[in-house]
This record gives sequence, C-alpha cells and structure tokens, in this order.
Amino acid sequence: MMKTADEFLVKSDEKAFDLGHRKTINHNIGKYNVAVTRGISRFENLENSKKKAHAIKWRVMENLDKYLPEFEANFQRRGGKVIWANDAAEAQKEILNIINKRNGKTVIKSKSMTTEEIHLNDFLGEHGIESLESDLGEYIVQLLGQPPYHIVTPAMHLSKEEIAKLFHDRFGTPIDATPQQLTQKARELLREKYLRADIGISGGNFLIADTGSIALTENEGNARLCTTFPKVHIAIVGIEKIIPSMADLDLFWPLLASHGTGQNLTVYNTILSGPRRPEETDGPEEMYVILLDNGRTNLLAQKEQRQGLYCIRCGACLNACPVYKNIGGHTYDTTYSGPIGSIITPHLKGMKEFKHLSYASSLCGKCSEVCPAKIDIHKMLLLNRRDAATTHENPKTEEIGWKMWKTGMQKRSRMDMVGGKLKNFFMKLLFRKSWGKYREMPEVAPKSFARLYEEKKKADNN
Repeated sequence: MMKTADEFLVKSDEKAFDLGHRKTINHNIGKYNVAVTRGISRFENLENSKKKAHAIKWRVMENLDKYLPEFEANFQRRGGKVIWANDAAEAQKEILNIINKRNGKTVIKSKSMTTEEIHLNDFLGEHGIESLESDLGEYIVQLLGQPPYHIVTPAMHLSKEEIAKLFHDRFGTPIDATPQQLTQKARELLREKYLRADIGISGGNFLIADTGSIALTENEGNARLCTTFPKVHIAIVGIEKIIPSMADLDLFWPLLASHGTGQNLTVYNTILSGPRRPEETDGPEEMYVILLDNGRTNLLAQKEQRQGLYCIRCGACLNACPVYKNIGGHTYDTTYSGPIGSIITPHLKGMKEFKHLSYASSLCGKCSEVCPAKIDIHKMLLLNRRDAATTHENPKTEEIGWKMWKTGMQKRSRMDMVGGKLKNFFMKLLFRKSWGKYREMPEVAPKSFARLYEEKKKADNN
C-alpha cells in the first residue's frame, strides 16, 4: 500500500503537467485576484485591521478555557444545546443520535468544512440517511463524488463547460446551458429539499462568546434555508472559531469577505442564537451546537505553532500559493489544503503521515503576506519541518544524508576531498529520483573554487 507522502508525489506529478487543469485554475484565480485587489483597497488601513484581528485571535487562543464556557452558558440560556466532541467519531455519533431521536431520514446541509473534516455525508449514507449539499459548488462536487477542491470555492477546478455537461448528463439540461440556467436548474432541484428535510446542518464562521450566537456568512441564501425550514438545526463548529464579542464581527466579517471573494460583505450574514422562541414565526424547534476538537488541542499545545488556529478560512493563502496553483486542492488529500492545510494537518492528523505537506512549499512567503489574521504561515512550515526532524519522523536515509552533508560542509578540506566527478556520480545516484524527471541534475565543476585559487597562487609564486 502506497504511503500518503508517496501518493502526494504521484498526484502532484500528474496535476502539475495537466495543462487543462492549469488553464482553469489560472483563469478562476485570476478573476479572484482582480476582485480581491478591489475589495481590500476599500480598507482605510488594512494593515492595522489585520494586526487587530491577529491580536483578538491571540487573546482568544490564550483564554480558550474562558471563552468556550462563556459561549456555552449564553447559548444554553436561550434554549440551545451544546455538545462537546473530542474527535470525528464522537461528532458523528452525536449527530446520528439527534437524527435518530427525531426519526429523521433526510438532511439538508449548508457549506461546512467541519462536516467535510468528519466525513459526515459518507457516515450518514452508511446509516441510510440522505444528506444533500445545498451550496451550489458543494452540490456540484457531491454529484461528481468528489471532496471540495478549495476551502471557499469547492468547484474551482471545473470549467463552466464541464459543469454544463454534468447537468446535461444528470438532469437533461442543454449541453450549452449558461451559468445562469444551470443555477436556476439547481434552485429548482433543491427548493423542495429544504421543505422536506427533517434535519438542517450547518457549520459556523464564528462563535460569539458574549451572546452565545453563531455567525454564518454566505452568498446564496442556502444556509438561511437550511437553518430555518427543518425542525432541527445542528451546527458543527471547530473550537477555534470563537470570538469574544458581537462587536468583533465589525472587523472579521469584512476581512473574511474581502479576502475570500473581494466583496465588502457577503450577501447573506446571519446570527443565530438558539431555537425559535414562542413569539417568533420561523426557525427550528431545536438547535444544537457541536464544538469539535478533533486534534485542535494538539495544535493549541504547541506554543510556537498555535497561530494556525487563528485562521478564518478565507482561502487567500491557497489562491496566492504557487504550489497550490500547480498541483491543485485534491492532491493534498486533506480537508484543508494549501498553505494553511500544510501547517495544521500534521497536528490534526499526525506528523508522521502528513509531515510531507510542510515540505510542499517554495517558502516564498506570499501566504503570510495575504493572510488577514497575519498568521506567519511560512515560519510555521519551517517549525513543522523542525519538529519532524527533532522527533525523527523523517526516513533514516534522509537523516543519514543530512548528517553526511553537515559533516562535509563544516570543513572546507572535507568538501574538497572528493572531486567533481565523484560528487556528480553520487548526486545522480542519490538524488536523481527526488530531483524529478523533468529537470536536469546540476553539474558540479571538476575543481572547487578553493582548489582553483590554490593552484593560481602556486602558479603566481612560481
């Protein structure tokens, strides 16, 4: 069985030279770049806003044991129920218990990376429960049997022609249908599902501690329908999504919208604070919030790397990353791809199996530059590499190789003991495969500069 790291290399090799994929991604990210440049230009002082966001998230992570119970108490006071889940299995079990208690058979979902993280759709399907995505991008990749390609835009890897063909094959729409016609068809198909669904499931962009509320941000209105039509609403949210106060949304919502899609604000912004009250006309009869750990406290325990939990899931670092733009989101084989996925996944899912992601980077620093929460992403990548080496998670051959290299580099005479011919032989023997089949190995000069200099000095003296 191929290891995760080996699979990553094989998939990367395939995707990096898939010109059709590259054309689609460059086109879509190009449109994103234009919109975001316009969006962030509207901030009077963007750098100050980012610093403030970083400071707030720092305060939250340093006091998570205070803010989470505060959220729980305030949410329960309004009639909601809070469930704590240590891992994916616990979260799945709790969701299934709620659904079974109401004899539910159908679930309608809004876009949620945490549900992707716990593989909720597959789990519910195994238990005979239909779980349907209502976000258009998520709906498209669900029809294809694929995971989301991108944190914000799940179907970014598909062209409008490919989506038109999918709808033509599945629903008989014209093969040359426009995006507007395809959207209308999806609306027709999904509208009845909202009305008939037993359970609505969402994520949560932010948990608001002082009011006990969850904040949702979206562009399609599907999250509002998922959280108001069904009689039961379940929100599953990572414990790191907490912010201290309702007033903080004034900062975080525009930062998320501008860096995620280039908007001032997304079209629909909703604050939910529990189930429907007697005087209200709509909303669920029951509302649950599942607070998911699933490895987050492992990252929280790393003082130098807990910055990874400041992420607000805007996707800006993915769109800026030259590696992501070449190998694509599915290659990572993780819920969170790109630079942010590379720094958090080894802590969420294990350094041994996922340390390779921290090496899948050019260390250009563009990810850190664009992050609205000022996460020092490229530094975190280096810290992950350090941890992998310190805990001996790297292969033995790699450790021996670096030890030999270090020994040689510490003394000039050792470097010059072996001539250029022999150095070239060993480089080809040891590194040809890792250097890649599309690049030529560098040639080491027959004589080093130090040896040439010594020869010149002797010649001059003579």
